[in-house]
Amino acid sequence: MSNYETVVVGTDGSESSMKAVQRAAGIAGETARLVIACAYYPADSRQVSAASDQLGEDAYQVHGSAPTDEILRRAKEHARAAGATNIVDRAIVGPPVESLLQLTEDVEADLLVIGNRGLNTITGRLLGSVPSDAARKAHCDVLIVHTVR
Repeated sequence: MSNYETVVVGTDGSESSMKAVQRAAGIAGETARLVIACAYYPADSRQVSAASDQLGEDAYQVHGSAPTDEILRRAKEHARAAGATNIVDRAIVGPPVESLLQLTEDVEADLLVIGNRGLNTITGRLLGSVPSDAARKAHCDVLIVHTVR
């Protein structure tokens, strides 16, 4: 049984992030609220090119809300299969770390769950990664799920 009342998990639609969704769903179970979030940049935003520069081949995940809706739909399926029953999805506009952290405050989350993708890459070490930046800046517990080795 979890002592967490509200669990937030971030996903970008990758297989790695879906593993984090499944872990968060297992923690939330039937008692806690699970908030699944996907950050994106509006298709007309000037921030899209900056995101593309930083994310490289993964940048397609954050352009516009249409892919975000599909990502969240799939994530909810994974969460239900893993045992979560009280699931809320949130498409959030902006950079992943800042958006997730703001969401944890908005929903008064007890736990933020994210995958470790990018944590041990050269780019992640030089520019920062979602897991390391979130762990440093969060005002709630953070679980970094080992989703890639």
